[in-house]
Amino acid sequence: FYVWDFSERFRDDVIDDFVSEYRAGRTPNPCMRCNEKIKFAALLDKALALGFDAVCTGHYAQVIVNEDGTRELHRASDMAKDQSYVLGVLDEKQLAHALFPLGDTVTTKDEIRAEAERRGLAVAKKPDSHDICFIADGDTQGFLAGRLGKAEGDIVDEATGQKVGTHDGAFGFTIGQRKGLRIGHPAPDGKPRYVLDISPVDNTVTVGPAAALDVTALTAIKPRWCGTAPSGPGTYTAQLRAHGGETEVRAELVDGELSVSFTEPVRGVAPGQAIVLYDGTRVVGSATIATTTRARTATPVA
Repeated sequence: FYVWDFSERFRDDVIDDFVSEYRAGRTPNPCMRCNEKIKFAALLDKALALGFDAVCTGHYAQVIVNEDGTRELHRASDMAKDQSYVLGVLDEKQLAHALFPLGDTVTTKDEIRAEAERRGLAVAKKPDSHDICFIADGDTQGFLAGRLGKAEGDIVDEATGQKVGTHDGAFGFTIGQRKGLRIGHPAPDGKPRYVLDISPVDNTVTVGPAAALDVTALTAIKPRWCGTAPSGPGTYTAQLRAHGGETEVRAELVDGELSVSFTEPVRGVAPGQAIVLYDGTRVVGSATIATTTRARTATPVA
């Protein structure tokens, strides 16, 4: 039994990356970065060097082995628990040394805890993990403020350019956010406003109506394929957040970047998020959203 301290690597590859992405006005997913850089890279490298076969985790996903020995990543048999989205960064080599024993079961968490207790495992009573494990109290805005410092800026209305409020740091907002805006001036139509754009350069947050969030297309960078990369344009379903649904897209790799168009407009899409492509239940791959094209403006938003 070995214990390895990856805290420094975790800080560099996950926490510092998380902070720098928010500083740049983007919305990162630290769980995906951890899977890519720590669990199935740093940890896997150490395990293989010592003669172990694989890294085994409790993610709800499935690795399917084909007749030719190649592997595919698929959704869990229980869609309500599926976690394949956060594993969309794994490549074929990593999948060859990954095990997800819960992926094809319908076992409840209570049953799993009971099994762990029968086997004398200390984690049997461990509390459930948080969405962001290194922010135990869930106060992401406070966590970022402690590292980036408060910086008062303006909240402006998209249509009029009028200042409608102030904030303590643009890093505290995400595209599509409605709550916590502290807007002092109601919209002319009385309807809620949402965050449409975050500008770290001038520390400005732009707000507007829900309809202005409609995205029809995007470009994504740093694609990672769970197997062979697609050779041409294709129709897939896409997932844009860990607990989000699927939407139909047309995607193509152009000069190393993923170009995606949506069959129907989607909302709440932010640069920095990951888009994961699926072919049925199979995870095709993932990429990091760089720009989006809004239905109302038809111009890319970075």
